[in-house]
Amino acid sequence: MKEFIDQILNRPRQQKIGILAVLIIIFLALDYSFLYFPRSGQISGLMEDIDNARVERDKKKKLAADLPKLQQQLHELDGRLKEAVAQLPDRKEIPDLLSSISTKAKEAGLEILLFRPRAENLQEFYAEIPVDIVVRGGFHNLVAFFDEVGRLKRLVNIQNIEIKSPRTKDEQVSVETATLATTFRFLDEAERAKVAAEKAAKEKAAKKS
Repeated sequence: MKEFIDQILNRPRQQKIGILAVLIIIFLALDYSFLYFPRSGQISGLMEDIDNARVERDKKKKLAADLPKLQQQLHELDGRLKEAVAQLPDRKEIPDLLSSISTKAKEAGLEILLFRPRAENLQEFYAEIPVDIVVRGGFHNLVAFFDEVGRLKRLVNIQNIEIKSPRTKDEQVSVETATLATTFRFLDEAERAKVAAEKAAKEKAAKKS
């Protein structure tokens, strides 16, 4: 970052003012857009909403034989459940989601230098899927990409944003940006059982030690 700042300060006064103004706008935009990006707490709340919606829906199903009012409530609950589930894909949907994120970067005019998914991190009901991303392009292209990712129906968490290696060409400044994008997916029943068994085994081992 120090090298980045020194390169800016060594430029002509007009360029410095322009670049610094853009930087202020960019960081304000990033702070506003990603300060409230989804965290594990939000996912836990979403899981609770899904479970509650399922329980309530199942109750209504038992009562909704020929009652129009209850049938309408059941329809609304189904809609709520589908909306909540849509934010956390299952395993087979993950490749399409990652492809969509990559496409958003290209459509924003960014050059993709690295797009590398890491190993999944299994939680109790869901899995975190981190992806290392490095892109090059202008500040406005970067903001457009982050904005488009934020508009996806799926939960995608952007963090660890690092901006470096500024270059100027035709009075346009481009930077290299590294970030970690994390998306999430539901665990199937077998995976949840495996996670629960491993957790129980660890707790048992901890009690013995």
